[in-house]
Amino acid sequence: MNSPGLPFGRAFNRRDFVRHLGAGFGGVALRQLLAAETVRIDPVAAGHRPHHQPRAKRVIQLFMNGGASQMDLFDHKPELFRRAGQSFDPGAGVRIEAPTSEPGKVLKPPVPLRQHGQSGRWVSDLLPNIAQCVDEMAFLMAMQSKTNVHGPGSYLMNTGSLLPGFPAFGAWVSYALGSESDNLPAFVVLPDTKGLPYNQRGNFSAGFLPVSHQGTLIQAGQASPMADLNPPSSARFVTPDANQEGLALVQKWNRQHLESHDRDARLEGRIQAYELAARMQLSAPEVFALDGETEPTRRLYGLDRKETQDFGRRCLMARRLVERGVRFVQVWSGAGGPTGNWDNHANMAKELPPMCAATDLPIAGLLRDLKARGLLDDTLILWNTEFGRMPFAQSSEGRDHNGGTFVGWMAGAGVRPGVAYGQSDEWSWKAAHDITTTYDFHATALQLLGLDHERLNVLHLGANRRLTDVHGEVIRAVLA
Repeated sequence: MNSPGLPFGRAFNRRDFVRHLGAGFGGVALRQLLAAETVRIDPVAAGHRPHHQPRAKRVIQLFMNGGASQMDLFDHKPELFRRAGQSFDPGAGVRIEAPTSEPGKVLKPPVPLRQHGQSGRWVSDLLPNIAQCVDEMAFLMAMQSKTNVHGPGSYLMNTGSLLPGFPAFGAWVSYALGSESDNLPAFVVLPDTKGLPYNQRGNFSAGFLPVSHQGTLIQAGQASPMADLNPPSSARFVTPDANQEGLALVQKWNRQHLESHDRDARLEGRIQAYELAARMQLSAPEVFALDGETEPTRRLYGLDRKETQDFGRRCLMARRLVERGVRFVQVWSGAGGPTGNWDNHANMAKELPPMCAATDLPIAGLLRDLKARGLLDDTLILWNTEFGRMPFAQSSEGRDHNGGTFVGWMAGAGVRPGVAYGQSDEWSWKAAHDITTTYDFHATALQLLGLDHERLNVLHLGANRRLTDVHGEVIRAVLA
């Protein structure tokens, strides 16, 4: 059988078939693993240069999946308490609509919000530990989304586009700045142990960037956090010597395959990703071993409490990852689906408290731990969600989606502490002034990382694509 497309000759015999198959799958070989000496990656030497002096070297993004309710957490509106139970009427004959329900009566928060810190920021009683950290934070009080649908909203906050197929925020940062570690990926994702968020892996895709920049998933709740990091115990034939010989052989096939395809960037990216996977066999187990942390540190993150153990473990793992050179870590709270996340349609008083209880102590612990270790000075912490909730009830006690206004905050490297930017209307229904779009948010975060969002672009299908599309302004008011 002849096949002119085969890179290793025209004869399609058994040997060529095996060789072609192995090269096509990509393999897991790498040159550095076989070398006697490991060289730390220097982003500048590798061609990764910021556009200006960065304030932040790395990012930890805490993403509240489902649409965390702004007026129940951070956006105090006395009008909701005064008019609770009344018909919602903003005046001027405005038509009131809700995405998935009929608008109900004005719904007040289930628990009070109080002022905290020298900045006097309002925080729900459901977040007592975060409330003690508000003077470290800059709040974006009038964020706004183009949509109130989970899938597009999550894509927009994570990739800058309402549509699938675009690179995630972390992928752009990886592409622009590279990794500070030779043995760990630049972009790591720690999803909720209950499952992946809306859009599944689309939220952390590399899109049209090389696949090596996609988010690497760490399943923190499993005995083996990374799938296939090591061979199964039943594979006793995989000895260290056999493994090294296999790596060398597949590396040779990979490179031959790459050369025969005009050095296709997609193949190069795949090879780099598999090479990194091999390096992680040596480095990752130590990162995941939390038993080396002191008991006070474990308590700081809530690892001694059932309700905070899961999210706390992942926040602690995020700190260990950035300590070891990971550039961008994303920690998710809430899986996709109708329950067990921040999508509180049915009953705010029952559904919101457990989400707050699971995340409040670990987030405050992360901030305090980073500050104590001197890492907060050059680590950017982001707290985000895809959109907010409505000021009126859905059914009788829940809230529907609202892209009109929501809240996010940032802390750490280059952030002006204790400030707030923007304001919603008296109901927390619509953003009123100093609005922050998702594009503005991304532009501001990139600015802190030393990147000009207008210059960070890639030519794709004839268009210069960027994280902020053709929009975005840096919010200078929240920069130190």
